[in-house]
Amino acid sequence: MGIFGNKNSGPSTKSTAVNPDLAALTGDYTIDPAHTTIGFVARHAMVTNVKGTFLDFTGSLHLDGTDPSKSTASIDVKMDSVSTGNADRDGHLKSSDFFKADEFPTMTFRSTKAEALGGDDYRITGDLSILGVTKPLTIDLEFNGAAKDPFGNDRVGFEGKAEILRSEWGLTWNAALETGGVLVSDKIKLNFDISAIRNA
Repeated sequence: MGIFGNKNSGPSTKSTAVNPDLAALTGDYTIDPAHTTIGFVARHAMVTNVKGTFLDFTGSLHLDGTDPSKSTASIDVKMDSVSTGNADRDGHLKSSDFFKADEFPTMTFRSTKAEALGGDDYRITGDLSILGVTKPLTIDLEFNGAAKDPFGNDRVGFEGKAEILRSEWGLTWNAALETGGVLVSDKIKLNFDISAIRNA
């Protein structure tokens, strides 16, 4: 059973069927950065994948257990917090060749639409802004469940994935390979492991 809504197998005498468990999860949540990962994967030199994450970000969710269209998500990511496990590569990503972190310090996502796809699968569409360029992004999400942690926090968890062409946001730097192709893929895979705590 999903978080945003419930699918009826037959007709109902009620105008709106609401699962009490789902309705109880309706509310505002703050993303917990200590237990959340915002990551990406890029193809390097046409032969291998390089993975990275952003270490500094904030975000909030509003979940509606009765009407998915009323659910929202907002995330702000500090671009100079990028980490790929290599200091030189991280420095290059922060430079004017890629993120221009001094000029454009923050990447943002603001949802514009939420949909229940059935089961635990959902889709969030919104505006992704990088380098001052804003374009739509669709994220497919799986609801991982809800729990009360040992500190009394009500938590929800999601896994998400999306793909973008970085050139559409002005991230166009590249280098040609002698064997053909380019050093860095245009297609970037995004992945999200989100844990959020319900606001008191």
